[in-house]
Amino acid sequence: MDYTPISPFMRPISHGHLRVIERPEASVPARPVNKWELLRELSKAQAAFGVSERDLTVLQGLLSFFPDDALGGNAEMVVFPSNKAICERLNGMPCSTMRRHLARLVEAGLLQRRDSPNGKRYVRKHGEERVAFGFDLSPLYCQSEEIARAAEAVREAKERVRRLREVVSLMRRDLAALAEFGDEMQPGLGFWDQLRDKAALTARALRRKLSIEDLAAYRADLEALLDQARNIIDGPETEEMNTNDAQSERHHHNSNKESIDLEPALKKGGAAAGVPDVDTNEPVADVDEQDTRHLPKIPLHLVIAACPSLKTFYQGEIRHWHQLFDAACHVRPAMGISASAWEEAQRFMGPEQASIVVAAMLERFADIRSPGGYLRALTTKAAAGEFSCGPMVMALIGRRNAA
Repeated sequence: MDYTPISPFMRPISHGHLRVIERPEASVPARPVNKWELLRELSKAQAAFGVSERDLTVLQGLLSFFPDDALGGNAEMVVFPSNKAICERLNGMPCSTMRRHLARLVEAGLLQRRDSPNGKRYVRKHGEERVAFGFDLSPLYCQSEEIARAAEAVREAKERVRRLREVVSLMRRDLAALAEFGDEMQPGLGFWDQLRDKAALTARALRRKLSIEDLAAYRADLEALLDQARNIIDGPETEEMNTNDAQSERHHHNSNKESIDLEPALKKGGAAAGVPDVDTNEPVADVDEQDTRHLPKIPLHLVIAACPSLKTFYQGEIRHWHQLFDAACHVRPAMGISASAWEEAQRFMGPEQASIVVAAMLERFADIRSPGGYLRALTTKAAAGEFSCGPMVMALIGRRNAA
């Protein structure tokens, strides 16, 4: 026998209504929740609750009839505007459209209907008691913690996409740089043209909005080509060139009277060692906008040799600049460097040079009193064109050789 639950006023109860009734007491939040903050969180997590932007517009209209900013506490969360009042609040939305969106909100378990015997919405007082018939907002309040978790999951997913997009962009730059370098080492090899074509196609694809699956596929393809290119050019001639580069960097370090060492740079960098690392809301340039910068002159293998501590905290392989960037992103939070300081360093130093700085700071982490303030000081120097990461790396190599 088909059984449909009936309300005391002979109206069918929706499944969304049933979910609210059956919700255990433990799920009720412990404190009031700001209704507008809750609506903003729900707008991020709307896909998880199966509601649309128009549904949320109607919900916003209903929330505007609730007199308090906070849901919860001892206040009754029932609003009782007429259909006409709701449509006027929604800038003249047709009544039939409004009722359709209300039904979706009820089905999603975000609203509950409290119907009067005659189907009207109103409030009636019996002495000190107050009985309201209309739309109950308590289901929305009861799901506030679930809404917050769903919104946080959406933000984390967006952050994963942004991070993967940065990595793919750096890998594309690595590929283009290796193609030029390889063409100088072994000219006439058709493989270098293949790398250039792949780098160009990836750059074109990055102008579009790509899913995390698409970005992962690009990363896998680029990684395979980068490893193949590195295996081709990693030979005796390359090692000799790297040695010459290292000697050039060492000469530059020794001849630079204002060579940058760790912590003392704070005395001239405009940020003091005791300055806290505070987050800012400044806009961050996209990694793709850094294409005008060249890769650091110091060879990557020297950076890895000078900063062995990095391998202790990052288990992945580091053969390319994008892998060093991934390692720096991994250890940066544990070092107490805020996201804003890291993004600012990338903007003025370039992601590769900023990654070198983080790796060098990790190597001398015990000597740095304020990692975030120190990075901001070096960023200030980089913005003024007064910073190069080469002396930092060569100082670490000299220190290891002297030990």
